[in-house]
Amino acid sequence: MQLSSRLQKFNEPETLKMAKLGRELRAKGIDVIDLSLGEPDFDTPEHIKEFAKKAIDDNWSHYTPVAGYADLREAVCVKLRRDNNLEYKPENILVSTGAKQSLANIIFAIVDVNDEVIIPTPFWVTYSELVRMADGKPVFVKSSFESNYKITPEQLEAAITPRTKAFLFSSPCNPSGAVYSKEELEGLAKVFRKHPEVLIISDEIYEYINYTGKHQSIAQFDDIKSRVILVNGLSKGFAMTGWRLGYIAADPAIIKGCEKLQGQFTSGTSSITQRAAIVALTGDLQASFNMVEQFTLRRKRILELLSQIPDIKCSEPEGAFYVFPKVDKYFGKKDGDNVITNADDLCMYLLNTAHVSTVTGSAFGEPTCIRMSFANSMQNIEKAMTRVKDALAKLK
Repeated sequence: MQLSSRLQKFNEPETLKMAKLGRELRAKGIDVIDLSLGEPDFDTPEHIKEFAKKAIDDNWSHYTPVAGYADLREAVCVKLRRDNNLEYKPENILVSTGAKQSLANIIFAIVDVNDEVIIPTPFWVTYSELVRMADGKPVFVKSSFESNYKITPEQLEAAITPRTKAFLFSSPCNPSGAVYSKEELEGLAKVFRKHPEVLIISDEIYEYINYTGKHQSIAQFDDIKSRVILVNGLSKGFAMTGWRLGYIAADPAIIKGCEKLQGQFTSGTSSITQRAAIVALTGDLQASFNMVEQFTLRRKRILELLSQIPDIKCSEPEGAFYVFPKVDKYFGKKDGDNVITNADDLCMYLLNTAHVSTVTGSAFGEPTCIRMSFANSMQNIEKAMTRVKDALAKLK
């Protein structure tokens, strides 16, 4: 059977691939600890669930507007005003079936053939593949361990060409946990002021999971705000991964373009999720804060355990719930017939030998690292790191 050549332009997400391999081993009775998926191990807060149940009883069971319910779009504006001091109107908001769809809408709405999209490394796995699917060209700007995985204004300036359509980044960052300060964002904004044709896509899905203090959005700079396309959602900060709701805040022309695309792909997202989202976005955030307190403790512990493993370097993540250790000192080593030539091999070795699921850094544009999620119980984290340490000790 001949399938579309389009399928050859992009890869399956390594995050989903490793989770799938872990499930296959688990189905065979093997105790696999999953540090691969970026999913909070907490349940959705009770007040959100209760509002969703009421929505079912109140018969919110019909097709929804493509852009989202009007009162939900207003709720997004309330949230952005309360948390970020950003003024938007409902016409600036589009609600989608997850932030991933929000990103897909944006890329397909703005990118033409051979348009360039600048992406700092490391980056979330889907960024580059969406650009390729839209026949654009991802242009990678390499950060480093020494720079805490953040790029400089000079690097950004050097990457901009006449073909540059957009800049796409996340802060807090998946996978590195890097968080751009207000001063660092101002440095990037100075470059964007010189290039008014460049759009800025700011993925802020990990906004609440921030260990440095108040979240800073690049949309706060009024003179470039009209070019900022802000992406956020419910999955990470509210433990609502399965509910599938993301949103965009942007110029109305971009919103209309994204709405036109979404109308052909999915139409409006789930009515029940949308009703629950209103109370999530405008209600009490204490459950989210409690979750972050636990992530803070886990972050400290996994960093302590990593520091006890020889030949691993790891920067301290400032946000999100991942560590991104450098593991290239293990490349070239072997355990019997298992030869570790790169991060991909090391992840498979840890999965099959230690029964710990991780994700190769090459999927994120940084082939010297692997990503480990600490969105798991403290007990599982400690058990996983003991297994990893023992498995790595076998490599000679």
